[in-house]
Amino acid sequence: MAFNVTGVEQGEWAVLRVSGELDLMTSPVLRQRVHDVVADGHHSLVVDLSDVFFCDSSGVGVLIAARRLIRSCQGSLRLILPDRGADDGSHVNRVLGALGVRRLFDVRSDLASATTDEADPLSA
Repeated sequence: MAFNVTGVEQGEWAVLRVSGELDLMTSPVLRQRVHDVVADGHHSLVVDLSDVFFCDSSGVGVLIAARRLIRSCQGSLRLILPDRGADDGSHVNRVLGALGVRRLFDVRSDLASATTDEADPLSA
């Protein structure tokens, strides 16, 4: 599966759907897309990582940098990380948990819960 980032708008939210491997070679693409979304005036961003099957530290770094950027704009960043996804159970979810940074993110299980203001009862 090739790396891909596609963008759509869902109400007030800009949504970036990421698929493939988020690593040293591909993470600059996501970083640029996040910057483009903010430059276009969107401060509510959902990054859908449901179809990412590998993420290394550079990918995690991009997510942390995106969080910092959105927060500096008084915006909101949400990640979609289903419990099962990307073939083997969300790899990104496990990586963020192992690194102890998952708690930094507002994690949702699907697009519907990510683009509404209702609290997600699954959040810890």
